[in-house]
Amino acid sequence: MPFPQKLLNDGEEIVLDLRPHWWRLVMPVAVFVVAVVLAILIEGGLDVPALSYGGFGLCAIAFAWLVVRYLKWASTSFVVTTHRLIYRYGVVAKHGRELPLDRLNDITFHQSFFERLIGAGDLMIESGGEQGQTTFSDIRRPSFVQNEIYRQIEAQKEREAARYSTPRERELSVPEQLEKLDELRQKGVISQAEFNAKKTQLLDRM
Repeated sequence: MPFPQKLLNDGEEIVLDLRPHWWRLVMPVAVFVVAVVLAILIEGGLDVPALSYGGFGLCAIAFAWLVVRYLKWASTSFVVTTHRLIYRYGVVAKHGRELPLDRLNDITFHQSFFERLIGAGDLMIESGGEQGQTTFSDIRRPSFVQNEIYRQIEAQKEREAARYSTPRERELSVPEQLEKLDELRQKGVISQAEFNAKKTQLLDRM
């Protein structure tokens, strides 16, 4: 199920809408196949009703596990938009977490040798505030996702810079322009050196 468009903010667009890697489904599928094979062998080779019922019961349990795991897989979303990162999961009760792109400080990924072969891995994202570092497991193509998140962060910074450099903004008073510049500095759009240089230019005009 794709991420609902109605949950997006005005002007926000989905860049990536991912489910966990298919590796999460391998174990329950393998167990179900083994259970079916055992049930067939028991039914065909042994004329023992108790064992036959046990084989069918094992198949039912394995199938139930597969269905539950699939529903969890299908209801888990890792979404990157132009403004934030969204992680939602839960079949009946929904849980979610959102990380604004302008609060992300560091993004790293880890892949074992086997995970590199199947294209899976873990993504570690460090954000500002009290949230600290969050690890998202079984992400598809984690290096690609990491690069895409960085691209969206840079694009957001460019939009912020363009918004503050419109003619309407340049007509603001010097104190108002200094306040806007300070907001850009705090968000990391401009450096401290750039802020100081622009501040000096504005003060010289007074």
